[in-house]
Amino acid sequence: MPTSSITSAFSAVPCPVVESLDAILPEEPLLMMGAGPVPIPAAVAKANAIVINHLGETMVKVIGQVKSMARYVFQTNSKWVLGVAGPGSAAMEMAISNLAWDGTRVLSIKNGFFSERMAEMGRRVGARVSTLDVADRSVASLEEIAEAIRRERPEIVTVVQGETSNTVWNYRLKEIAALAKAAGALVIVDAVCTLSTMPLEMDAWGIDAVITGGQKGLSSIPGVSLIAFSDAAWERVKGRTAPNAHWCLDARLAENFWHNAGYHYTAPVSGVLALHEALRLVCAETLEKRFARHLRCSLALQDGVVAMGLRLYAPQACRLNSVVGIEVPDGLSPADVCAHISRMHQVEISGSFGLPIVRVGQMGEQCREHNLFRTVHALGRTMVDLGVKVDLPAGVAALERGLSGGR
Repeated sequence: MPTSSITSAFSAVPCPVVESLDAILPEEPLLMMGAGPVPIPAAVAKANAIVINHLGETMVKVIGQVKSMARYVFQTNSKWVLGVAGPGSAAMEMAISNLAWDGTRVLSIKNGFFSERMAEMGRRVGARVSTLDVADRSVASLEEIAEAIRRERPEIVTVVQGETSNTVWNYRLKEIAALAKAAGALVIVDAVCTLSTMPLEMDAWGIDAVITGGQKGLSSIPGVSLIAFSDAAWERVKGRTAPNAHWCLDARLAENFWHNAGYHYTAPVSGVLALHEALRLVCAETLEKRFARHLRCSLALQDGVVAMGLRLYAPQACRLNSVVGIEVPDGLSPADVCAHISRMHQVEISGSFGLPIVRVGQMGEQCREHNLFRTVHALGRTMVDLGVKVDLPAGVAALERGLSGGR
């Protein structure tokens, strides 16, 4: 092709002039204290900068260790641990689309935005989805759940351990799973914000599929997630007659890479390496110590918020520790608070899907004392700047007492 023809072929759409990231990003890095993603450790960031052959011997060793460490974090002996090249919602969709299909009876315990997402995914694969609607800021009683199971006779029950949208903790997860299993149903649990931040025992509690994202409790990067299937769930996956409509999320195809060192698609190798390091750090700390750190930090943060004069959104009995919901005072919007604390104090917190709250994360690397002091101070100063009367010194003092064991 003549040079003039090549030039004219590309002249219709002009080459844009853009800024570099250095020009776009703030000079001082933002402290990520919202509902995710969270700060990542240096070892995770370093791993995320590496690219290797996604089908080579090194990758096989990495994958083997990822699965071994994930079994510890999931507390399962099941062979069927898989990674997912996508957010936690992709792992959620892998669970739903492989275990449910046209006509499958699904009962979704719905007490927030993400539990409804599982129900919607079920509808999209043709399942007959019924929901047990739970009032905001509460959990369903075991009697209500047992009655719904008797009435609907589900093949699958879905539940979120920690509903990040309204910061409600489904603290009866073990009993819910037992009710479902007694009725012959498989149990799918969304543990995106709770895995490694609070106890979840997949095998001991009789859970059949657990999904999590990398970017929350594990303190890895967004976009690479984990899922674990029980043996019973895997039998259902292998025994289905109709193919999964989602090719990338077909667990039987994913098995070829995650268990047979074969090709499915080009894996996000940098993200898998980052996940490896994140899991390694969890194992080095141990789950017991990690759970204790998360509980201590979250309760201290809650003490500080209350002592300052603000109100927590979820009742104590069902309050999620890994994401803390704080009511926004009258006259302000969550967007007002989030924008001010980010712009003036370089701290990022989250709003929540139309609710009158802001949310502060307590997952993984967020649960460090220096992060808590900076966040409480930034939140208090933001309230003062926006005209809300708070007692910031009392909030900081309560945080210190909580972290020092004087709660």
